[in-house]
Amino acid sequence: MAKNLLIVESPAKAKTINKYLGKDFTVLASYGHVRDLVPKEGAVDPEHGFRMRYDLIEKNEKHVAAIAKAAKAADGIYLATDPDREGEAISWHIAEILRERGLLKDKTVQRVVFTEITPRAIREAMANPRDIASDLVDAQQARRALDYLVGFNLSPVLWRKVQRGLSAGRVQSPALRMIVEREEEIEAFVAREYWTIEAECAHPAQAFTAKLTRLDGKKFEQFTVTDGDTAEEARRRIVSAASGALHVTDVASKERKRRPAAPFTTSTLQQEASRKLGFTTRRTMQVAQKLYEGVAIGEEGTVGLISYMRTDSVNLSAEALGEIRDVIARDYGTGALPDKPNFYTTKSKNAQEAHEAVRPTSALRTPAQVARFLSDDERRLYELIWKRAVASQMVPATLNTVSVDLAAGSEHSFRASGTTVVDPGFLAVYEEGKDAKGKDDEDEGRKLPAMKTGDRVPLDRIHADQHFTQPPPRFTEASLVKTLEEYGIGRPSTYASIIQTLLFRKYVEMEGRAFRPSDVGRAVSNFLSGHFTQYVDYDFTARLEDELDAVSRGEEEWVPLMEKFWGPFKELVDEKTESVDRSQATGARELGIDPKSGKPVSVRLGRYGPYAAIGSTAEDEEEKPRFASLRPGQSMHTISLEEAIDLFRLPRKLGESNGEEVSVGIGRFGPFAKRGSVYASLKKEDDPYTIDLARAVFLIEEKEEIARNRIIKEFDGSDIQVLNGRYGPYISDGKLNGRIPKDREPASLTLAEVVQLMEETGKPMRGRFGKKAAAKKAPAKKAPAKKAATKKAPAKKAATKKAATKKAAAKKAPAKKAATKKATKKTVAKKAAAITDDDAPF
Repeated sequence: MAKNLLIVESPAKAKTINKYLGKDFTVLASYGHVRDLVPKEGAVDPEHGFRMRYDLIEKNEKHVAAIAKAAKAADGIYLATDPDREGEAISWHIAEILRERGLLKDKTVQRVVFTEITPRAIREAMANPRDIASDLVDAQQARRALDYLVGFNLSPVLWRKVQRGLSAGRVQSPALRMIVEREEEIEAFVAREYWTIEAECAHPAQAFTAKLTRLDGKKFEQFTVTDGDTAEEARRRIVSAASGALHVTDVASKERKRRPAAPFTTSTLQQEASRKLGFTTRRTMQVAQKLYEGVAIGEEGTVGLISYMRTDSVNLSAEALGEIRDVIARDYGTGALPDKPNFYTTKSKNAQEAHEAVRPTSALRTPAQVARFLSDDERRLYELIWKRAVASQMVPATLNTVSVDLAAGSEHSFRASGTTVVDPGFLAVYEEGKDAKGKDDEDEGRKLPAMKTGDRVPLDRIHADQHFTQPPPRFTEASLVKTLEEYGIGRPSTYASIIQTLLFRKYVEMEGRAFRPSDVGRAVSNFLSGHFTQYVDYDFTARLEDELDAVSRGEEEWVPLMEKFWGPFKELVDEKTESVDRSQATGARELGIDPKSGKPVSVRLGRYGPYAAIGSTAEDEEEKPRFASLRPGQSMHTISLEEAIDLFRLPRKLGESNGEEVSVGIGRFGPFAKRGSVYASLKKEDDPYTIDLARAVFLIEEKEEIARNRIIKEFDGSDIQVLNGRYGPYISDGKLNGRIPKDREPASLTLAEVVQLMEETGKPMRGRFGKKAAAKKAPAKKAPAKKAATKKAPAKKAATKKAATKKAAAKKAPAKKAATKKATKKTVAKKAAAITDDDAPF
């Protein structure tokens, strides 16, 4: 058995590092976090110093068991989790678990940190171990406790006042507010008309375009001319004054330098990967993780290609700078190399300067050299990181901008500008992307013919063009990350999870590459902004982040920070739970009166999404209100009275088929066609408002054909059937679905075999009936209660924290036997025919 145990977070990293440390080391992975707060109320106890109760994460129990077994036999234990707060906390949790199990007696436990996975970096880290940084652990614990308290207390308020199943987050809520406020800006935007006037100049050497800058002796601005008649009159005056030519009155030449962008931080990497590669923040981090943990590079073996990808720092180590400068001199010439390295300062208030920017672990590994060993995504991201790092150490680009003023008579003048590259410098390697083009960008790369004062330039024509101002653009992933960073909301490691949560909760939708808030998202954001204003305030959220950063630096204690937050927050939650009206919280709108019935028309947010209603639910109303779901793309915040009334054309009667009425409507699971008792979901391309009888009948008969072929085999006296599904044959009793071995012919199965298969492989059905089926399932035997570890608020700061109790291993509940309650064959067959979302039971 190896003398030493080294613990990292991921198996890929463990595999790479294992090759660098000799036979004296065993390298194991924790597979991320090993413990988390117990998922129930009371996991954080404000009454007792914010004591935190932890449980082992079930899916990682076997990995913790392997670590414990190896720790028992090892002399020395090294904790080499990621070099950030989360990594520090994981190391602390592992140490606590081992201590609780009595495995650390007479053993050294040391923390080692490296920001790249290369033999040199690993050797240096092992030569310089340290203790677990209690300040970083405290900051992570405080952040986790805050997130828990906000989520566990705000989310139930949203369930009662807005919609079941919603969640609020300390950082996700301000991010959602940004997206919603931008959408409201777009909706409130009123376009303004304006006109531009340009001259097409027919210079003998090269034609070019000039823009009007003075009209009638006054400066020509964006809104000087705002209608077509005025624009045409101005154009005629200029044409008359010019008499077929413009005269050069001034030529100005200006040289400027453009510095390269700093090497990547997490945030700028996510932004550029979004702009240039079309990657989501999540995809960027997943690919970067693979590059960091190690890739097999031919004879060199497995090696980490980039440094740690979660960082605020723009620093580069002396060794990295030396390699990059060598590559620049070799590949681009000494003229592209500055006399001294370029240094950059970070905008982040809490950048960990001991860390480095995201860079290649060796600039000598050019993208071309490693391309054949990488997937397409890995190759593209590595190339982006390599080019950015190399360009950051090159000379500035030298640009020359020429501006020419040209007169049309004495009262009017035009200007033409062009920018040419004198020396590309860093631009030979890389140019930073932009979310929107600026004024200078239009002139870049444009070259003007040589001109001097007094030259006469023939005029081809003068034209006036109509324009309208544009609303602010919706946020893309790149622009949202940039804005969050500018406000100081969240941290680099959290941006991807913030965006993923907003999408998962369906608070926002992607329209192209931009975020569009859903009605549910808007209701949540407006409710929180209206009633919990302080807690979605950008400055408040940023200040709280700064205070957490201060805890990580040892400048503040975490418990007083928690106390300052918790008191006012809990008081407000209790007050709003009682005082807020639900219809106010969901953003319900009265649109007007239905001309046919004379009843009020409104839009509201219901359990299954936004809907329109004609009529009122008041007790004195004789008739019940009518309801209709909004169509895809419609919003309860922008829908008009006419559009809402149009929704009530459903259900539509299309005609008859086989002596039965055929209709279309929209139900809980979307639009459908119906004939008799048979329902068939419409396809994505079918519109319930325009679909015709023939198409509806086709979909219904297609559904009936599938149902007829669905049952492969039935058994007398049993609910179990052998069925055909979208992804192959399976067995089902209407509540559970079971697997069929690949080597068995489904039609040849016997009753005894299907009963056994159901016992061994039966799982609750998913899809439309999945929840109901699971609810009817007989309860499994209760597993022994787990004892939860607790983290007590320290009276004094200490490097090691005590945890209260050891977690008992939970026994798995025995597999459930097939349901014994009988259902008629007819009922089971009917259910089998009706299910469309559950054709893939596995």
